[in-house]
Amino acid sequence: MSDMLRAPAEVKYADELAYLESVDTGPKPFSWRLSPRMVRLFVLGSERADGLDREIPQKWFGDRSFVERSIVTLASDRGLLLIGDPGTGKSWLAELLSAAICRNSTLVVQGTAGTTEDHIKYSWNVSMVIARGQSRESMIPSPIMTAMEQGVIGRFEELTRSTSDVQDALISILSEKYVSIPELNDDNIVFAKPGFSIIATANSRDRGVNDLSSALKRRFNFVRIPVVTNKRSEAEIVRFRTEELLRRHRIELDVPPTLLDILLQSFADLRAAATAARSDDEKLESALSTAEQIGVLEDAILHSQFFGDRTLRAQTLAGSLMGSLARRSPEDLAILNKYLHGVVEPRAKADDGGDWAGFLDGGRQAIASLS
Repeated sequence: MSDMLRAPAEVKYADELAYLESVDTGPKPFSWRLSPRMVRLFVLGSERADGLDREIPQKWFGDRSFVERSIVTLASDRGLLLIGDPGTGKSWLAELLSAAICRNSTLVVQGTAGTTEDHIKYSWNVSMVIARGQSRESMIPSPIMTAMEQGVIGRFEELTRSTSDVQDALISILSEKYVSIPELNDDNIVFAKPGFSIIATANSRDRGVNDLSSALKRRFNFVRIPVVTNKRSEAEIVRFRTEELLRRHRIELDVPPTLLDILLQSFADLRAAATAARSDDEKLESALSTAEQIGVLEDAILHSQFFGDRTLRAQTLAGSLMGSLARRSPEDLAILNKYLHGVVEPRAKADDGGDWAGFLDGGRQAIASLS
């Protein structure tokens, strides 16, 4: 794992998964490696009442019912569509579920405007076709077809980014559970083995880009993942991801609780301002998601490590926040400047030289450099 920039969940948590499988006595659907109860435990973490010999940390932070409904959907042999705003953890939940169920989360198709039907079915190795003709050996199966053949989970990211003909190709796969290969005379149908299913994700902000047909919608169970607004839950997510970052970069640096509070409060303030805005010009282009908070903190930590004194300070955090969220000029800069003067400055005066004062100073410097 040390030579991977980012290890997939089944590699990263291989020891946990092996342990859970060794103590799992529950019924398992199809060819699942873990029972539904153990899948939930792997994702949401263990509790004392579970009676395990070791603690299993929580990896996805959200409503328990979302995870349970997702697991039940996959156990029912239906497709699962996780839908929500950017940065709500849809892809991470899909990866964790795939890792727990079949120990393979890497059979992924990334939906874009350029995604074609070949990406979800099959294509051909042209040189082999020229040399030997079309055969199963010269065929290149897609990740979805590979998942069908192995009876595991296939993933489709950003489904609504794909065009309607690509989406329509999924209908027969989800309903008939096979793919025909008309170019071949023999062995020309790939049937899905028990355990095959698809976890797709879609951003609610992409509504209207390539809307799903009613036929495709019927073949998915929808689980809507809301934006995390509870400060305690959001703090847990940010801490969890930050600890992973520090381990990955082998950085020994403390994140002061007061600075984490400032980060969380800043995003809460900016979200409230976006909700009260009367037009899009008065809103930041950023989705202000939890994922973006993590990105801001990561930027500040790395800047402190490489260009500072290896101590995270409020000025650095403010600079990272302004630099990450100021995507449009002058609109975003004006919104952030208004926030500094209207919200941060009064807090800095009341804080009497504390972290809010440093945050205000760093924010002003960042705005001046970006203007």
